[in-house]
Amino acid sequence: MVLSLLLPIAIAIDVSEKVDKFLRFQELTVATIIKDYYLNFIIIFGNTFMPLALFLAVIFFTSKIASNTEIIAIHSAKISFTRFLRPYFIGATIVTVIALFMNHFVVPNSNKTFEEFHRAYLTKKKFDTDYLTNVNLQLGPNDYIFLKNYTVTSNMGYNFSYEKYDGIELKYKLISDNIRWNEKDSTFILTQFKKRFILNDRDSIEYGTRIDTTFNFTPKDLINVDYLAKEMTSIKLNSFIKQAKQRGVSNLNTYLVEFHKRTSLPISSYILTFIAVALASKKRRGGMGMNLAIGITLMFVYVFFLKIAEVLGAGSNTNSFLMVWSPNIIFGALAIYLYFQNAKN
Repeated sequence: MVLSLLLPIAIAIDVSEKVDKFLRFQELTVATIIKDYYLNFIIIFGNTFMPLALFLAVIFFTSKIASNTEIIAIHSAKISFTRFLRPYFIGATIVTVIALFMNHFVVPNSNKTFEEFHRAYLTKKKFDTDYLTNVNLQLGPNDYIFLKNYTVTSNMGYNFSYEKYDGIELKYKLISDNIRWNEKDSTFILTQFKKRFILNDRDSIEYGTRIDTTFNFTPKDLINVDYLAKEMTSIKLNSFIKQAKQRGVSNLNTYLVEFHKRTSLPISSYILTFIAVALASKKRRGGMGMNLAIGITLMFVYVFFLKIAEVLGAGSNTNSFLMVWSPNIIFGALAIYLYFQNAKN
């Protein structure tokens, strides 16, 4: 109910901001805009704000029955606060399960279509980072590559080096002036290359002007940008993070923040529900309006902490898991305090 009120407002605001950009493209039909942009807009933002909408709905409902003195009758019947919370707990569980499934499997696919539309018609940026420098990757336990620089839009790199070790001993090295990704054949084209085979008693060196070869990486493995994390389902994202760690990628916190957030935000449904019940179960001067004011204030504080935690968690020297879960930890402590305060009464 709350989401059905909030989402049309959000869509109306978004349409007013982007209608001029939509009109620039004659091939862009209303059906395409609805199917590729606003349908996914509803899925993404609806799922993001589901715990917050639940929070407001619980405050509204509980304040209503409190104002009708129904909660006083419940207490008079010797029903404990824990028993009173049970239906709310069941409702929060349903919302949490739905949000977890959506976050881990459905929303990433919506994000992919949404971001492709956004890049094609609203920003026209294929990648957030086009020019990469000093790229290092570990392809396996004994394989390493180095690139002095790489241009994403042209799929061209310069001063490429590939090294293969046996323990700590270098056994093979391939260097080239240029390396280019051939997407059609999924191969790399190396020009002006030199191969060096390190044998027990001598070195063998080969030269050439061009060679087509394959490596255990693609240009996407060189790029560390936020939207790529959002476009992968959690299974693929977790696999990507493990593979990137093996390859020696220095900062994966952008991906880790996205991975942890997909669980932490749905779990907040429990915390926010308990806080909402504890706040609204008492009849206050000012009635429902006062409870809603307190609830909306807490909601904005939670969103503020969440955004700060995401930004700080993406930093290279932070614990992304702890940062992403810190809003839940803080508000969870508040929920526990309010629970015991109400349980005493």
